[in-house]
This record gives sequence, structure tokens and C-alpha cells, in this order.
Amino acid sequence: MNARSPWWRRGLTVGGAVVLAVGAVTLPPGGSQALADVAVFTDHTKGTDGKDYSVTNHVVTKYADASAGKRKEWLLVWAGDENVADTAVKDVKHLPGSLRDPVGKARNALPGPDFLAVIDVTKGSPEYGKVVNTATVGPLVENEPHHMQYSWRKGDTIYAGGLFGATTYAFDVKALPTVKLKGVSLPTQTLGGSVPDAYWTLKDGTSYGTYMGGPVAPGPYRYDDGSVHIGNGFAGSPGEVVHFDQNGKVLSQSPAAIPQGDNPKLCDDLPTLDKPTCANPHGIQAREDLNTMVTSDYVEPRNIILDPVKQPSPYLRRPTVRTWDISDRNHPRVRAVSYLPDGPRADPKDPLHQESRAVMETTVTNRPEHRGAFAQSMQGGAIFYTPDITSPTPHWREVFDDGTANKAFNPSNDSNGAGTNGGWIQTSPDDHYLYHAVIGRPKGTLGPDDPGTSGGVYTLDISRLLASGDQPQCEIDTVAKAQHGGGADCPALAGTAAINPDQPGQGPHWGTADHFRLGPDGFYHDTDQPTRVAVSNYFVARSGLDGDHRVNLVDVAPNGSLRVDQDFRDEVTGQVGVDFNRKSWPHGPFGNAKPHSELFVIADEDLK
Repeated sequence: MNARSPWWRRGLTVGGAVVLAVGAVTLPPGGSQALADVAVFTDHTKGTDGKDYSVTNHVVTKYADASAGKRKEWLLVWAGDENVADTAVKDVKHLPGSLRDPVGKARNALPGPDFLAVIDVTKGSPEYGKVVNTATVGPLVENEPHHMQYSWRKGDTIYAGGLFGATTYAFDVKALPTVKLKGVSLPTQTLGGSVPDAYWTLKDGTSYGTYMGGPVAPGPYRYDDGSVHIGNGFAGSPGEVVHFDQNGKVLSQSPAAIPQGDNPKLCDDLPTLDKPTCANPHGIQAREDLNTMVTSDYVEPRNIILDPVKQPSPYLRRPTVRTWDISDRNHPRVRAVSYLPDGPRADPKDPLHQESRAVMETTVTNRPEHRGAFAQSMQGGAIFYTPDITSPTPHWREVFDDGTANKAFNPSNDSNGAGTNGGWIQTSPDDHYLYHAVIGRPKGTLGPDDPGTSGGVYTLDISRLLASGDQPQCEIDTVAKAQHGGGADCPALAGTAAINPDQPGQGPHWGTADHFRLGPDGFYHDTDQPTRVAVSNYFVARSGLDGDHRVNLVDVAPNGSLRVDQDFRDEVTGQVGVDFNRKSWPHGPFGNAKPHSELFVIADEDLK
């Protein structure tokens, strides 16, 4: 921010945004503001269906005015409204409101808008931790906001997906704290896939997105490369990778399935397909210098998002990683399908929690001398590594088990990594560290007497492993190594930060690293050594992993040690972390919200 371009001037002049109202908005007691001046203005775009789609900014003027003349760092959080359809909200009586406030209770139970929360995360700012803007999208509601890309660079479009409606939004964030809508992709543009998950932005500003679910309609679908694959329908299998331009227009769809199908013993589909497939891509990262992309297959998603009672088969959770040739950027092609190995604690009686099961995320290395990548399993609770993603047949090995970190979160945790529900994983830009978010194991996961484990964020020093080149010695091949680390050149636990340490299964699912630093010239600059990460404690309510809906900042020391930022506090409760369970927001009294993913972002004029 600077005095030459105050927030309101940017909001009124960019892209024809229209001011709808500026005035006093009365919020109920206990809201984010008892009485707040909120500037409201909407940016519109037309969808391919001819209908109007929009983002409406609700900027809290007292916070934005205080920012005038100061360069700010922002955390953007993609969040959905909590409502009675979220089955983890087991009883309406737990929603905000009371028997004396039935209107408030009913209001929170009703559908509300999905939104990007714009939070001030400028170190030393009086507005630190304040929600400065909520940018609501319309007309779609309750689309279960999920992921954006893993990191943001100057000029990037922000791509944000919604699970239930197979919708991808393309946001313009050049003039933060205000947000514009560049475009929207609807299911009719991605008939070959559904359930968008994550995005990877390329150097040309376009993006790849994983669509984890099957084609919108069951049956054969002809892809852009001419191949035909038969799917079992929306939120089923097989999924695809979509290439978007900077405005969210679909450039191509590429099948994640391979012609011969996948291993029928390890890959179930419901309904059953003639050619069994594990092709449900979730995580996605790429090395453009190596013309290679890596995606991880997680689950046939209808068994997560469509109110499952009990998953009928553990083999609906996937053990596979796919490497892609992206030398033709608009036509990615699967080069190899790799099956991750089971580890030393694999129990044939419990295949759902074998180390290889439910490969949620992958992360690539970054430096030119490295060609490796990591993958992690959510139900398996393990981290795997291959030294060369360009190989026609990459060799993956287990190099770390979440069990090694469990007791660092809470000494009363056991050292069993099974079912620890790991999520976000990311290498630092300098390839020294790997960050990982772990929800923890809810009570009863492994049986009626299972006390569960708490979670948090941990950091691994991966420098020795990467220095080993193509011949790493690390191998987690005994239960002792799974519980205490593998030694040799295996990753070493460098730091842990417990989140809700006394509550099993209430740790963070997602995160992002802050790679910006304020320079002596007064502008923000990129750095390859992040000083903090942000994490959010929410997965998908309908899965039973609802979390506490809180966003935390965690400081990262040069040696990889971690500390929860005690100064990042909620403006309503005063507790550590921004709490998305509140009665009111700048956009109104819609009650609790579900924060799934986040990004550190700087306004263009404040970043060099």
C-alpha cells in the first residue's frame, strides 16, 4: 500500500468494479465488529452458460484506512460457509445461537456464500490477524471450497476450486485487499473430470489443475489427445488434469488413466469399471526445467464427499503416483504409474492403514542439481521419495514415518503413524527442508480402544537425502525405524509445532510457506528461505474430519525449528489463531465458516 494509491481508489477503478454500498452495517453482538463501516463492491464476469458470476468485496474501512501508506502482506484463505448439510455438525444445537436466539441458529444452518478472507499478516501491524475483507463469490453457494495453488508469485492468477460443483474460480489479486474475478470454469467445460482439487501455476501464468473425480456423466469420454476412457461418473473414476489460461479458460483436458488400466488387486471402483483404475489425481507439482509433472492419486472422491456411511473397500484409497511428460505444455501425457511400497508396519488385516494407502500429496525439489520428489499418504502416515522423476520407471522408497514425529506433538501420543491423516507437504525453495501438516488420528480409528493421536506441523531436514544423489541409503524397513527415524541419510526431524496437542485428530490439514521478506528498500522480495508457514485446521466435514476451523501462523527458524506464533490472535476471542467459527463476518451474520487452504500474497505495487 502507499498514499498514492489508497485501497478505495484501487477498488473503484480496477476493471470496472461497481460500488454497491458504503455505510454502516450492524452486526449482532459477538460478531467480528459490533458496528463497522464496510465498503461493498462487486466485480462481474460472464460464464460460458451466459449467466453472471461475481465476487463481492466487503472491506472493513477502519482496517483498510489504517493500512494507507503502508506496504502490507496478506493471507488469503479460501473458505466455505458451514451449514446443516455438513454431517460432522452432528446436532444443530451446537451451531451458533441458542434456544433464546432461534433466528441466529437457523441462519447459521442455512446455506451461505463461499469466500476469500483477506487477513493482515504484516509483522508489527496494529491490524495483525484482522480480517480486512471477505470476498464472496456468487451465485453458487456451498460449493465446498478446497484448494488453491501451493504458492503465489507476482502477477499470478489465483486458482481456487470447489468440490461439489466442479467449479474453478480465477481471481485477480493485484490490488489487494480488493479482489477481482477474472473468470470461472463450470462443469460443462470439464466434462472429462469432476471434483477439482489442487493447482500448479506455470511460468507463463497458466495453470494445471487436478480433477480428482470421474467424468461428469458416466460412460465413454474422448479426450483432447484422441484417447477414449470409460468412467463411472461424477466424483468417481478416472480423473484428469486440466490446463487453464490466466482467466480460467480451459485450454485442454488430459486423462490420468492409462489405456491398459491399473492393478485390479489394488484399485477398486464403484461402480466397477471394465478396466480398473486408481487414477484420481489429488496433489500436483511440476518441474518445468525437467518437463516433468508429478500427481498423487488419493481416493475415488464420492466416498469422501457424498456422505459415506462406511467406506466399502480400502482399495478405493489409492497407492499410486503418476509422473507426466509436459514437454508439450498443453498436452500432458502420463509417463509412468508407480505403486508405493508397503512398509514394515503393514498389516494384511488392515489394508486401509498400510503405509502406501491414500497418497494425498506430492512435492518436487527445486534446485537444478536435484531431480527428486516426495509423496505422502494420508491413511498410511508415511513419506516416500524418488531421486529421479524423469526416469521411465521411478523407484519410490519410504523415508519417514509420521510415527517418528508423534511424541514430539504430545508425549502421550503413541509412535504409530497409521491413520495420522497427513496432508500438506512442501519442500522449501532452497531444498533444505520439507514441511508437513498432520491432522492426527481420531479416537477409535484403529479400534475401540484406540486413544488417537494429536497433530501439528513438522519440519524435516532433507539435505543429506538429496546429497546422496541417485543412490540414497535411507530405507524405513523396520518398525523401530518407523517409530524413531531411519538414520543414515534419511530425513531428520528438525522441528515440530503442536496444534491442539490435547485433542486427537484436530491438527492442521493444509498449509503454505511464506517466501516473502520486507527489504531495506521498503518493498517485499522473494526469498528461498521461508520464515513462517500458515496452516488451517479443516479437511472436509462430510468425511468426519471437521477440525476446529482455525488458521494458525507458525514461525520457522533458520535451523528448521518451529514455534506457533502467539501474536497472531483472533480479533473476537483474543485466542491464538484466527477462528473461522464466529457469528458474523464483514459480509454479514452467516456464522461459522470452514477454512480449507491459504496463500501468502502481496499487492503487485508492493512487491519487487
